[in-house]
Amino acid sequence: MPDSKRFLPPEVVARLGRLELHARQVVEGLLAGRHRSPHCGQSVEFVQHRQYTWGDELRHVDWRVWARHDRLYVKQFEENTNLRLTLVVDVSASMGYGRPEQTKFDCAATLAACLAYLVLRQQDDVACVTFDEQICARVPHRNHRRHLEDVLLAFEQSNPAQKTRLDAVVAEAATLFPQRGIWVILSDFLIDLAQVETSIRLLRNKKHEVTLFHILHEDELDFPFTSPTLFEDSELSLRTRCHPPAYREGYLDALNKFIDNVRTAASRYQAEWYLVRRSDPPELPLLQFLSRRLRSFRLRPHSPRI
Repeated sequence: MPDSKRFLPPEVVARLGRLELHARQVVEGLLAGRHRSPHCGQSVEFVQHRQYTWGDELRHVDWRVWARHDRLYVKQFEENTNLRLTLVVDVSASMGYGRPEQTKFDCAATLAACLAYLVLRQQDDVACVTFDEQICARVPHRNHRRHLEDVLLAFEQSNPAQKTRLDAVVAEAATLFPQRGIWVILSDFLIDLAQVETSIRLLRNKKHEVTLFHILHEDELDFPFTSPTLFEDSELSLRTRCHPPAYREGYLDALNKFIDNVRTAASRYQAEWYLVRRSDPPELPLLQFLSRRLRSFRLRPHSPRI
């Protein structure tokens, strides 16, 4: 049994309240649910009328419209389907920065676990992929409550240690999970920007919704070091010793440019992007993410009727 309290603290779950996750665009699934499907058929939600054509079933003809307009129209309905959430969690070496159980990976896993909990609570599907240079663990889409244990176990068995290769991992994962849905990538994105852009573009071309949780440690964001320090790149084995105050301004300028480049790449392909400070309470980015989606769901325009 995985230790659920490490990645899914009860106090965080309690503060999430009753927010639910809704798909902003159509999704595909196997079970009837609350989300719009790309397929039209006879279902629970009326969408629009369409003029009758030869071969349409007469049982779909709206005879009241015929009586008013002396023309045959058929009713079109929109199928509802279950949402498919795919979590892609970076477990490369750079995500291991921080004190034990207070690393960037712990932050990413907690956010992912909370999202999995919320989606499974509303009986939708969750899958999970952990990765470094390749896929490390893969948990398929399921929607039963016990499935959360499989997701948590994948996190618990992770040991950040290798380099990162996001584009190849996303390409492979997209073939494993081809149905349209929501993809959430949780990483520090300390990789070449081309990998980020390629990954987002591939998923958007396949009609997935994409959200990036850009997770950085407070040391990376604030650069609080004051005394001579040895800095080591955990993935490239590079080392340099310097006097931090002399480099702080230049470092922060470079960091802000890096963050802005990732944000711009996400915006270019209509993906959501959230900067997450590791030390922040995990419910803050989650509530921001879920609230935006809930607003989008409520503001969804209705199709015209005759």
